[in-house]
Amino acid sequence: MITNVFFATTVIFLAIGFFLLEECKFLIPYRALLVARYGRVIAIYAAALFFNLFAVIYLFVRKLLLKETGRKLAYVEKQLRSGDSISEELSRRLTE
Repeated sequence: MITNVFFATTVIFLAIGFFLLEECKFLIPYRALLVARYGRVIAIYAAALFFNLFAVIYLFVRKLLLKETGRKLAYVEKQLRSGDSISEELSRRLTE
C-alpha cells in the first residue's frame, strides 16, 4: 500500500512541478539568482509539500480501501474456525 501511495504522490508532485514550471516562465532570466538565494528554502518547502501530500493520500487510501477490514477478517476467521463455508483445507491448516 505504501508503494502505491508513494507512486501516486510522486505523480501528483511532478504534475504540480510541471504546472509551476509552465506558469513561472517569466522567472527564467532570474534562475541563477533564485537558486543561489532561495534554493534551500524552495527545497525545504518542496520536501514538506511532498510529505504532507503523501500523508493526505495515505489517509485517503486507508479510509477508502481499508474500510471495515477488521470486521471482514473476523468474519472469515469465524468461518475458518467453524469449518462451515470455507474449504476444509483452510480449516485443517488453521488447526495445525
